[in-house]
Parts: sequence; structure tokens; C-alpha cells
Amino acid sequence: MLFNSVQYGIFLIVVFVLFWALARLRLVRMLFLLAASYFFYANWNPTFLLLIWFSSSLDFFLGWSMSLTDHRLKRKLLLAVSILVNLGILGIFKYADFFLANVSEAVQWFGLDPIRLRLNVILPVGISFYTFQTMSYLIDLYRGKLQPTHRYHEYLLYVSFFPQLVAGPIVRAADLLPQFDGQPRLNEEGGSRALWLIMVGLFKKVVIADFLAINLVDRVFSLPEMYTSWEVLAAIYGYAMQIYCDFSGYSDIAIGSALLLGYKIPLNFDRPYIALDPRDFWRRWHISLSTWFRDYLYIPLGGSRHGAWRTYLNLWLTMLLCGLWHGAEWKFVLWGALHGTAMTLTRLVQRATGREHPASWWGKFLTGFLTFQFVCLAWIFFRAETMGDALDLLRVLFTFVGSIPNLAPQIAVVLALGYALHWLPETWENVVRGQFMRLSAHAQGLVLFLLIIVLYSVASSEVVPFIYYQF
Repeated sequence: MLFNSVQYGIFLIVVFVLFWALARLRLVRMLFLLAASYFFYANWNPTFLLLIWFSSSLDFFLGWSMSLTDHRLKRKLLLAVSILVNLGILGIFKYADFFLANVSEAVQWFGLDPIRLRLNVILPVGISFYTFQTMSYLIDLYRGKLQPTHRYHEYLLYVSFFPQLVAGPIVRAADLLPQFDGQPRLNEEGGSRALWLIMVGLFKKVVIADFLAINLVDRVFSLPEMYTSWEVLAAIYGYAMQIYCDFSGYSDIAIGSALLLGYKIPLNFDRPYIALDPRDFWRRWHISLSTWFRDYLYIPLGGSRHGAWRTYLNLWLTMLLCGLWHGAEWKFVLWGALHGTAMTLTRLVQRATGREHPASWWGKFLTGFLTFQFVCLAWIFFRAETMGDALDLLRVLFTFVGSIPNLAPQIAVVLALGYALHWLPETWENVVRGQFMRLSAHAQGLVLFLLIIVLYSVASSEVVPFIYYQF
């Protein structure tokens, strides 16, 4: 059930009506929301409900056991069981075939018979997201930063809450579980903000991301030799905007959907392409994931506490594993390594100069421009089907053939619109959002209806899945 589908719209309306009808009955509304979330997830593959239930149940009971003892070794053992089981499940479903394929190639390289073993398992939708989410609960319990929940059904709901289940944001237990304890509230301002976020998310996804994907990005990345270097460059910038609008659009709809039910989940994007350096980019891009890696990997590795070179190594390893998190392919490892190297060089320069960013406007413009070019260069390896395809694209790019016979005017308009909206001052968006929120409920409904007509007129014949569903 895709956020940009009619089915999801009907599902959300039904859940909204029934949830608020049951709002005064705490246990009933929580069980209803849990059932709705499991139904939402079962639309992909009902078999994997058992997997998310097992992972959630394991960490709930491990957390309950951890709360009964102050013995450090026992607590550490319980945490180790959680990490090993959860990462083991993730490894089997996401990385086993990648590992076996590389072992087979290595064996063959030494002149031996290759290993033909493959598991060929289906990757459960959202497994990387909910695995990290449930792991963070046990880690925070172990660190003493969180009080355990003793309501089993609410913990199951925390892991499976449908707005953020499939592609995040990765919500911390400390942010969501306390909200389940209280009575949900939805006022006029919250409802208006929720509708605004859902509309903006749908616009980003359907009008910009899907249009650029179908009419520009997919075509050029599949056959780069058929296009000029300027058209390839347009496709690279197009993919940068596509993946931003696709993923931030999903996050907007997720945040808006949760807000309609009276729950707040955190911001996941903050205009990442205005970043002044790669570190700043990761403060703005997929914020819930970058902070997860910071808190549960970079800091435990030592962070910046053990000298400059250890800091650089920790940064690089963190980003390398972040790349591997995105997919069991070498292209993602390279993408992570590129970002790790860029962040390391950024830290080196900042320590040498004694300042984080240039003071002058032209210095900020230059560092922002270079950061954006680097991010787009790295996106090539993220988007290309194989490393060879990425290199083919780069070869065409650097031929410097300067014509655009295949770049239709409407593609250029949508691409320019995406970047214009992204780079406009945030205060402008606040003004427009404020105007919408001051409209009456009937007027807001009319705006939403008109947007649906626009989306229907420009949408492709088939609903296009969100990019991050594959992770």
C-alpha cells in the first residue's frame, strides 16, 4: 500500500475516523492502531508479519528482563542477544547473498570451483528501518537513558506504527512511547499542518520526483551513450532532486499522517542541498538515520574522544557502514566511502583553519556550490545499476558535448521548479503554510481536492514506488 495510492488515502481516512471514535478507550484505540499497522504491512507480504512480530517481541521481553536486574554482565548479555539476533536477521535477508557472491568470486579468482550457493530470499519491506528502531530501544535501556515500557501491545505498535514503518523516519522510543501514554490530541492547527504536509509530500513525489524519474533520469541512466554530456548532467541533477523529493515527500506524508492521529514524529529533512559542507549535508539529509549512526555507532567507536586520526577513522567507518546499510552492493559501499572521505577532509580543513564555515558570503557560496557538486557526483554511484554503468555515465559526462536535443522544455521547467522551491528562503514557505492554515476547513478541503485533480492529471499510469522502500 503506497502512500501515493488511492488505497492508502482510503485506508488513512478509515483509520482516522475509527481511531478518533475510539479515542477515549485507551486499550481499544491502541489495539485498533496496532491492527491497522499490521494490516498496512501485510499488504506487501503477510508472511513477514511474523518476522516483525518476532523482532518486536524479542526486544520487549529482553528489555523487560533488563529492567529487573542491575547486574552489569547480565544487562550486557541481554543487549548482546538483541544485537546479534536483530543484526543476524538483517544479515540473512539483506546481506547473505552479497557475501556468498563475493566469496564465490574470490574462490574463482584463485582458480578453484566457485561456490554456487544462493539463498535467494525476498527482502522484507522496511526491515532496515524497524530493525534499527527496535535495537535503539534496548541500547537506550542499557545506557539508562530510557525507562522500559511494560505494555506489550504498545511496544509492538511503537515498532510497527504504520506512518513510519516502511521508510522511516526512524523514531526513538523516548519520542513515541510517552505519547502513547497520554491522551492523543488534535486541534485545528495540528489538523491543518497535517494536511499541508501530506499535500506537500504528494506534490514532491508525483509532480517532481516521478516526472523527473520517468521522463529524464531513468532514460539517461539506462542508456547514457545515447545522450550528450549536458543531458547526462541534467539527469544527474535530476536524480538529486528526484531522490530528495521522493524521500522527503514520503517523510512529509508520514509526519502528516501521524499528526492526524495526534502523534508527532521527528523532522527527517531540512533543505539538504543548501548545506555548506558534507557534515552539514548529513545534519540535513535523512536526519533520523544520520543521528542513529552518530549515537549508536560513531560515539561507541570513540567519536572524537581519542585524537584527530582516530576521529577521522571513526567518521570514515561510520559512513562506510551507512553506505552498506543502504544496500548489499559495492556501489553503496563506495558511496559511503566517498561521503566518509569528504567528511574526513572537511574535519581536517576545519581543524586547520579553526572555523567551521567561511565568514564571507562568497566563501559560503563557494563551499555550498562545491558541496552540492560532490553530493551529485556521489549520487551517480547510488543510482547506477552497476559500477560499470556509473563509469559509463561518467565517461559520457566528461566528453563535454554541449547540446540538449533530448531535453524537452517541460523537463527543464520541472527540474528548475524543484530547485527553486528547495532554495527559496524558508520564511517564504512559512508564509504560504500560514496562509493555508488560516483558511477554513472547507477551503482547505477545496485546496486538497484541486491538488488531487492536478496530481491525477500529471501522474503516470502506474503508481511509482518510493525509492527507499527497497532499503
